[in-house]
Amino acid sequence: MRIARIEHPHGIDHAVVETDGYRLIEDVFAPEIRCQDRWVPLADARLLAPVEPRTVVGMAHNTGPGDRRLPPQAFLKPARSVIGPGDPVPVRAELGLVHAEAELAVVVGSAGAVLGYTVANDVTGRDLQAEDSLWTQAKGQRGFTPLGPWIETDLDPARVVVGLAVDDATSPRARTDQLARSVAEVVAWVSEFLPLGPGDVILTGAPGTSLPIRPGQQVTASVAGIGELVNPVTEGMGERTERGAA
Repeated sequence: MRIARIEHPHGIDHAVVETDGYRLIEDVFAPEIRCQDRWVPLADARLLAPVEPRTVVGMAHNTGPGDRRLPPQAFLKPARSVIGPGDPVPVRAELGLVHAEAELAVVVGSAGAVLGYTVANDVTGRDLQAEDSLWTQAKGQRGFTPLGPWIETDLDPARVVVGLAVDDATSPRARTDQLARSVAEVVAWVSEFLPLGPGDVILTGAPGTSLPIRPGQQVTASVAGIGELVNPVTEGMGERTERGAA
């Protein structure tokens, strides 16, 4: 099942993705997902980030087998850094070198269980990362956590292909089984110490190489079995385009 979060003429809702539209859901975090009678055509809806997490946690030291020699390490990204498909990733000149990283993201459901998976772009300021051991400035800028296009509930995360493209430049495709720690290991480890609730997100690490981005480009992160997450790169501070967003 594919679950999107959409803005439509009557508000913002989670919905099941159908061929020609969206079937609205009563409560995406209920133990059993129930659809409403309401249906929204594709033309009347805009995809948003699939969840509004209170916590976004990423994995460091998890980009390849060599990282297995290092202890696992997590970092936090501000919830307000989350944007959705088509929203701009703002890259100011003073940030220096900025990279995109395509990753599989885990979406937490009720009672700490996994609801499903989505595509993430863990945007990172490399110059800032070298100066800050906590990576707060490097990874916490506005718009530095694109998520989408939806949540896939029926996916085996053990060996899926992750891709990244910036305009015509592509990173060699990689698989999640090339991560130093598997997706299941990451979820189990993070859950041991971090209280997670419905809608929270775990970024599992980039199995492939990152690519530099700059204003005027378009970045596409993809995960086989889920889809593509496409965002333009712009100058300035950027803004959330969701209705009513702060």
